[in-house]
Amino acid sequence: MPTPFLASAPIRRLTPRDLTACADLSEDRGWPREEHKWGFLLTAGRGYGIDDPGGGLVAACTVTEYGPRERPSLAAIGMVLVAERHARQGVGRRLMRHLVSALGTVPLTLHATPYGRPLYEELGFKVTGGAEMLRGRFVPGGPGPKAVTRAATAEDITTILRLDEEVFGADRTHIVTRLPAFADQLRIAEEDGRITGYAAAWPNMDTHVVGPLIARDTETAKALISSLAARTDRPLRTDIDVRHEELLTWLKESGLSTVAPNAVMTYGITDLPGDWTRRFAPLTVAAG
Repeated sequence: MPTPFLASAPIRRLTPRDLTACADLSEDRGWPREEHKWGFLLTAGRGYGIDDPGGGLVAACTVTEYGPRERPSLAAIGMVLVAERHARQGVGRRLMRHLVSALGTVPLTLHATPYGRPLYEELGFKVTGGAEMLRGRFVPGGPGPKAVTRAATAEDITTILRLDEEVFGADRTHIVTRLPAFADQLRIAEEDGRITGYAAAWPNMDTHVVGPLIARDTETAKALISSLAARTDRPLRTDIDVRHEELLTWLKESGLSTVAPNAVMTYGITDLPGDWTRRFAPLTVAAG
């Protein structure tokens, strides 16, 4: 049973000033601190949390909305964390119920670990897909993918935005326009002067995370990953939609290994919008 404090403590909006407290909470639960990612999520989206009277946070999470600002068409919930000392007291349930109520009729999505999935199912979320997290040092083998890639320029952003909205199914201008500053690499694939895909690699602890990864087909996705891997000495990490079996097999043959599965869950919609056949990996599972 939750203590009276946990049942009544206010849930407040977090700001970038709470970055260290969020990273401390991650570390408390045995997660990496991921300060770079937390900073992105707290500025591109919104954070919510409960303060601990003893200092730090009892719990925290992020919400990233997509579509028109006045009427979002989708919201992604991520980084749902409860301090170990307050675990199993209903805090996560209270925080999630607050979010579902606050977001009203906005369709929701999240990536659930096996540990968190029962809570989300209890709240009405349904499993609609899956993602596989992989990590490892990329080792190219055999003939390389044929698609041509290059570094994205400022002149490409408008076209990338148009492609991203078409594939994702909602306007993500506030995400895509932050990528040049957030990521160490932003590359595009093109054919006959037309952009057929794009991908970013951003620093997270000792890895480079590949995401978003949007591509016309699997060969284009392979070319983008290969080009990003060739320009870093860090291990790669990425979260691939499990329906892209050919890409998953290729990544495992290229040195990456499965770290963990995640269930993709939705609330208020039966499936995510957009074109999954061209959507290979998210920026981060915390942002949908």
